[in-house]
Amino acid sequence: MGAPMNIMIIGISVGVAVGILVVSCAFIAVRMYKKRSQVQHRSTDLGPTLPIRANGLGASIDSSASLSYSEVGCNSHLAKQGPYWGQRGIQNKDLRASGIPRYLYKDIQKATHNFTTLLGQGSFGPVYKAIMPTSEVVAVKVLANNSRQGEREFQTEVLLLCRLHHRNLVNLLGYCVDKGQRILIYEFMSNGSLENLLYGDGPHTLTWKERLQIAHDVSHGIEYLHEGATPSVIHRDLKSANILLDKAMRAKVADFGLSKEDIYDGRKSGLKGTYGYMDPDYMSTNKFTKKSDIYSFGIVIFELITAINPQQGLMEYINLAVIGGDGKADWEEIIDKKLAGKSNPQEVSLLADIAYKCLDKNPRKRPSIADVTIAISKIRQQSFSRTDTMASIGSDSSRVLHRIEHQQVELTNITSKKEFQISRV
Repeated sequence: MGAPMNIMIIGISVGVAVGILVVSCAFIAVRMYKKRSQVQHRSTDLGPTLPIRANGLGASIDSSASLSYSEVGCNSHLAKQGPYWGQRGIQNKDLRASGIPRYLYKDIQKATHNFTTLLGQGSFGPVYKAIMPTSEVVAVKVLANNSRQGEREFQTEVLLLCRLHHRNLVNLLGYCVDKGQRILIYEFMSNGSLENLLYGDGPHTLTWKERLQIAHDVSHGIEYLHEGATPSVIHRDLKSANILLDKAMRAKVADFGLSKEDIYDGRKSGLKGTYGYMDPDYMSTNKFTKKSDIYSFGIVIFELITAINPQQGLMEYINLAVIGGDGKADWEEIIDKKLAGKSNPQEVSLLADIAYKCLDKNPRKRPSIADVTIAISKIRQQSFSRTDTMASIGSDSSRVLHRIEHQQVELTNITSKKEFQISRV
């Protein structure tokens, strides 16, 4: 009786032990499966990593990349994000869906010769010159760890520029989120920033014609943001440092980290921008509108005219010029000395009048960017007409002088013949 009982107890014990072992194995298997699924999900969210290449539009995409990379467009994905794409909920998967290529850190490191090709330093961080395997040159901006323009601004710029394309906006070619780094890759603007050209020690001095062209280019870029984009975009940090020039001295607006779609999202934020360019109305009300961009652009135009830094008393000079004895602004008093005798006073006065209207204390009285663009275009047309007229006058004068010279030669010949005949007589 004792032996069978012992056998039964042993059997039950073994069964319980086996059962516990099976349950434990199943539990461990489930945990491992869930963990693996999460890792795969994170990997997918990071998006495909592509080798660095010349640009983000025309180059081929690695065939091993996820199909969602090429199939999901910027607008289709961001439309699901709600009215404001700058919200805190943006993740790496949103960057992937932007359609802008993501690059490997090691390839960027190689293209910049281990980040030794420094071009300059901005609020975002250092900017480097990078040479692609195709020998094409690009600019690489690396987010500094202590940058005032943080993670949110980095994502804002990527997601915004994926849908904004205009000849007067700097083109974003790609980005990098790798090894704890945040990097933006842009087309290279060989003539640097307007700020450096105006205040730097470089050999090139901007001519009046170039300055007028720059104002015209920038106005077109802003007009696209305000009127052409849907929804419209407010830049919020227009300044000479954020206006870059290509090899042909054509200007493009850059740095959209502080930009925002013109849609009220119910949230208030602290003041953002650069001292000297910030709209006084915005500083007092904390409400940034398109007319705040207009104010900043007015300051930039006066920089083109005067080459005086807004952080070094530009407004004081403007106010002094406005206090004229005959009630009119004397803009010639504050024009850049390098333009003395090399610019048309009427054109300078017209452009300064436009800029001053942009600085009106009442935002409602400031012109729209469309009106500003039209006004600048008229000045350029007058300049071209004047140039053509002068060329025509010069051509006519040359013909007249040639005719006079020819007549003088004929008169000299006739006089010589008469003198010869008289001498013979």
